[in-house]
Amino acid sequence: MNTQDKKGTARGCASVSPRRLFFLLTSPSLRFSASPFLVGLCFLAIVSAPARADAPSPSVPEVGIDQRLDAQVPLDLTFRDEGGRRVRFGDYFTARPVILVFAYYQCPMLCPLVLDGVAKSLRVLSFKAGKEFDVVTVSFAPNETPALAAAKKEQIISRYARPDAAAGWHFLTGDAAAITRLTQAVGFRYTYDKRYEQYAHAAGIVILTPQGRIARYFYGIEFAPRDVRLGLVEAAANKIGTVADQLLLLCYHYDPTSGKYTTFTINVLRVGGVMTVVALGALVAIAIRWEKAKGGQ
Repeated sequence: MNTQDKKGTARGCASVSPRRLFFLLTSPSLRFSASPFLVGLCFLAIVSAPARADAPSPSVPEVGIDQRLDAQVPLDLTFRDEGGRRVRFGDYFTARPVILVFAYYQCPMLCPLVLDGVAKSLRVLSFKAGKEFDVVTVSFAPNETPALAAAKKEQIISRYARPDAAAGWHFLTGDAAAITRLTQAVGFRYTYDKRYEQYAHAAGIVILTPQGRIARYFYGIEFAPRDVRLGLVEAAANKIGTVADQLLLLCYHYDPTSGKYTTFTINVLRVGGVMTVVALGALVAIAIRWEKAKGGQ
């Protein structure tokens, strides 16, 4: 967006539809240059702007994520990877859990934020893509090409900051039939907005078991590393992770409503009680040994 466009945005906040204004405010060129005053002014315009009958609503019924925990995703689907090779979706399911991300590569706003959020979350984990888990990004725009997928992969792997993990993060494109079957199986609902020539869609990721069953959903554009790690551990049937992860899973409970792990109070008390008993037992043992040592002198 050029300088003239930025100035025009400030003058036209009240006359631009809330959805279009949100697209403008979150564009990469404006995100780093808009002053706090401008963002605040436009936010007030969004809040106070009346709803327009001809403007599509961001919360249209066609958009959302329906949780289908434990459902099986179709593994017989055919896509093309970032190198243009025909691949079978089931080939990505071996012995590791899979993080499934829906994002179209020419998205000007939400998809880059989701992919950045995934890379940011995974970057701090000791787990690595291609070793403990895989990531599969699928474009839901049937007109997108492997070249676009390859460009997006290069960008996101760079942000993941683990170049050797490129073999564990895949970017796919496919035809409308394959995309529809996969998105419907997962419950990912989206629609094409002809007015703005963009897709309206929800934001989130899905964790699948090595067998291709849906284990966990996480919503939004930022994903707590702890939640992602615990989701991967559970999806892998505890075959990855440490003893500390097992203890955390006793203390935290996955809440499907929020798509997050929340404290499981009863288990926290149980774990605390067990640890207290163990600590007291250790103290008693030390005391007995000390008394015996003292008596033998």
